[in-house]
Amino acid sequence: MLNNYLFDIVKLTVSGLLVLFAAFYIAKPYLQRFENQQLIKLKQAANQQTLSLRLQAYERLTLFIDRTNPVNLLVRLNNHTFSAGELHYLILTEIRNEYQHNITQQIYVGDASWEIVNRVKNDTVSLMNSAVKALPPQATGLDFGKLVLEQIGRMENNPYELAAAIIRDEAAQLLR
Repeated sequence: MLNNYLFDIVKLTVSGLLVLFAAFYIAKPYLQRFENQQLIKLKQAANQQTLSLRLQAYERLTLFIDRTNPVNLLVRLNNHTFSAGELHYLILTEIRNEYQHNITQQIYVGDASWEIVNRVKNDTVSLMNSAVKALPPQATGLDFGKLVLEQIGRMENNPYELAAAIIRDEAAQLLR
C-alpha cells in the first residue's frame, strides 16, 4: 500500500513536471517575442534621446562657428577705446571661452564636424595673432579690426560659411 502510494506520488510528480516542461516550451517563443519587442522599444527610446542630444550638439557647434567668426566678434566686442592689444586679448579670451563651453559636444558629433570646429578655432586664433603682430604697438582696436576684416576679405572662400555647411550636412544625415 505504501509502495502504491509512493508510486502514485511519483507518477503525479512526473506528470506535473512534463506538463510544466511542455507549457514552458510552448510559451517560450511568445516570451522571447515579448522580450524582443521590449528591447526594441527601449532602443528606440534611447535612439530618440540620443538623436535629440546629437542635434543639439550640431546646433551648438553651428552657433560656435558663428560666434567665433571675426566679423561677429568685432561687432560684439569692439569698443572704440580699446587698443589693438586689448581687443586682441579680449577676442582670444572669448574664443577660448566659447570653445571650452562647447568642448563636450565632440561626444555627440562626427569626427569631420569636430575636426572643422578645431580648425576654425585654431585658424581664427592664428588670424588674430598675425593681425596684431602686423600692427605697431600704439595701434587702436579700430586699426586691428580693419586689418582682420581686410585679411578675411582676401580669402577666396569664407571658412566660417564652409564650416557651418559641413556641420549642417552632417546633421542632415542624421535626419535621413
